[in-house]
Amino acid sequence: MRRPRANRDAVGSNTGTSRRRAAGTSVGTVLALLTASAAWALGAAPQASALSNGLALTPPMGWNSWNKFGCNVTEQKVESVADYMVSSGLAAAGYTYVDIDDCWMAGSRDSGGHLVPDPVKFPDGISGTAAYVHSKGLKLGIYESAGTKTCAGYPGSLGHEQTDANSFASWGVDLLKYDNCNDDGTSAQQRDTTMRDALANSGRKILYSLCEWGVDSVWTWGSGVGNMWRTTGDINDSYGSMLSIFHSNVKLAQYAGPGGWNDPDMLEVGNGGMSFTEDRSEFSLWSEMAAPLITGNDLPNSSAATASILGNRDVIAVDQDSLGKQGVQVSSSGGLDVLAKPLANGDVSVVLFNENSGAATISTTAAAVGMPGSSSGYTLNNLWSHVKTSTSGAISATVPGHGTVMYRVSAGSATSTGTTHTLAGASSNRCLDAFNNQTTPGTKIEIWDCNGGANQQVTLTAAGELRLYNSTQCLDATGGGTTAGTKAELWTCNGGTNQQWRLNPDGTVTGVQSGLCLDVTGGDQPAGNVNGTQLELWGCNGGANQQWRLA
Repeated sequence: MRRPRANRDAVGSNTGTSRRRAAGTSVGTVLALLTASAAWALGAAPQASALSNGLALTPPMGWNSWNKFGCNVTEQKVESVADYMVSSGLAAAGYTYVDIDDCWMAGSRDSGGHLVPDPVKFPDGISGTAAYVHSKGLKLGIYESAGTKTCAGYPGSLGHEQTDANSFASWGVDLLKYDNCNDDGTSAQQRDTTMRDALANSGRKILYSLCEWGVDSVWTWGSGVGNMWRTTGDINDSYGSMLSIFHSNVKLAQYAGPGGWNDPDMLEVGNGGMSFTEDRSEFSLWSEMAAPLITGNDLPNSSAATASILGNRDVIAVDQDSLGKQGVQVSSSGGLDVLAKPLANGDVSVVLFNENSGAATISTTAAAVGMPGSSSGYTLNNLWSHVKTSTSGAISATVPGHGTVMYRVSAGSATSTGTTHTLAGASSNRCLDAFNNQTTPGTKIEIWDCNGGANQQVTLTAAGELRLYNSTQCLDATGGGTTAGTKAELWTCNGGTNQQWRLNPDGTVTGVQSGLCLDVTGGDQPAGNVNGTQLELWGCNGGANQQWRLA
């Protein structure tokens, strides 16, 4: 049980309504406003001077309540997210902000003109919630609007900017998301600048997130006013929405940099409206575009598949790279996109994105993505499968429909062939495992908690074998079976094609003989990802239970 907290905020009544934009503020097509060149010209049109508060030197990371909970935000939900961010390792991976969106306050200000937290939703007030979040080593964000009311109809900050900024500071707030509903007709830039100055005078450093839905070409002036700025309308949990927002935001690379970032809205990863492949594409694209990584799902109840996306530290490292460059679109023809992002150590992150529904081969070169010449070739480190391959300069992969392949390209030649790893499944976060440490031919191959045991050690050979125990025992398709449902087993290595495997760029492992994917039986359902679940061959379908990574 949580102990009582002292110094609770003032409380009052709640008259919340459903969230909507104010009339006349809907966003038209942002594409018509874009003028930035998509050419590989990294030095062109430098970002304006960033806001001088010393915050957001890399894109902010965290969680926001709106996409999943809307107006049903509560202190308990916020604190459970903070708990999960720490226990799951997401906090250690860089997720810092726990953000309360609209509907947190009472329906009117108190007699002194101050905002009042809803006493039912936040019995310990915002200051108490902030204290709890801070005790976890995290930071608290809050929401307001630069109008007379918020988008859900609660008191807005227009005309109360300094009073509200002082309240936020006294409560221990670390981030303000400032929306644009119910304005008075003055420009968003003017109203946002007023709050910028109020925050600066509050005595506390508060990261400032502008939510202008891409109107007024906010990217051209946002860096002098806020630390991040919405470049588009609201996202929804669908591939079409995600794709449209990507198209708008990717053209704005020249405006982003340390201290100020283009914000294509919160991540929908894990909310269920997109497939695993599409969720992973969103996370890849947002990271490549140096976007804030603010997840909006029911974080404490994330599946292992969702956790495998949000917790991928190699992809996060691209987003958080200290050089602070947003990736640019090198080419885009027929919905086949190549993006490149230069990194501080001289590497380049390359995303191959297939907008279409069917699989397609996407190709580029090291020279085209900005890598200098290298007499020893290049290494392609796949940031989702962790498989390394070598190339003399060609960068190419077969990419599933709506999918991405993401490489970190570096000078010099390296390959995963001949190396030993565990092989972890995305749907379970468990490792390929020879049952009960047995080595006899016919031993069941299953998933089990990763423990570093010899029966989980897989060596990749030049012949395409996956040898276990670093010995003469191979992963084998039982009886040379080529039909869906064929079981995987351990068998003495014999050079057969039923013991040869391809570790594909999309993270699948396919049998050379069958063309089928290595699959966690029933792993498309939570009950199918428990310790001891058999591995089998099945038709490739893009499911998380057919995605693997070297660890």
